[in-house]
Amino acid sequence: MLTLITGGVRSGKSRRAAGIAGTGRAWFIATGGRTDREMRARIAAHRRERPAKWGTIEAGSRVLEALARVPKGSTVILDCVTLWVGRMLIDRVPESAMLRRAGELAAIAARRRLKVIAVTNEVGSGVIPPTRLGRAFQDALGGVNRELAARARRVELMVCGLPLRVK
Repeated sequence: MLTLITGGVRSGKSRRAAGIAGTGRAWFIATGGRTDREMRARIAAHRRERPAKWGTIEAGSRVLEALARVPKGSTVILDCVTLWVGRMLIDRVPESAMLRRAGELAAIAARRRLKVIAVTNEVGSGVIPPTRLGRAFQDALGGVNRELAARARRVELMVCGLPLRVK
């Protein structure tokens, strides 16, 4: 089963994903990199908020490979799709391949009976970026979000810490 949680920056998406996962055994697939001091602090804070019994896989852009490593039937939080798409963009992965990978993510979750809770940022409410790279990112993330939402059993939009059921 795939659940997609979307919303603005700092809207409570990660906290909501953790709440859905519960306090039992779960896997956290992280896509963020320890690129600077501030990002290292964010990663450390997120790690402190998670139950100690959760496994963590720092996947970077290798999300599909990470999903293949968790035990069948597991609960998985993927945090976050936004950084996964950003890393693929930096790696010059074509948008069409990103969309295929999003479809593969949903297929792996179904085939391995994983309860995947994917966290992403909503880009549809923002302004059009002034740079080519910014527009490419917005287009790619919007496409991946649509692909995941179409395949998800449940989609929630987080607003000011409150979940709104979309699907």
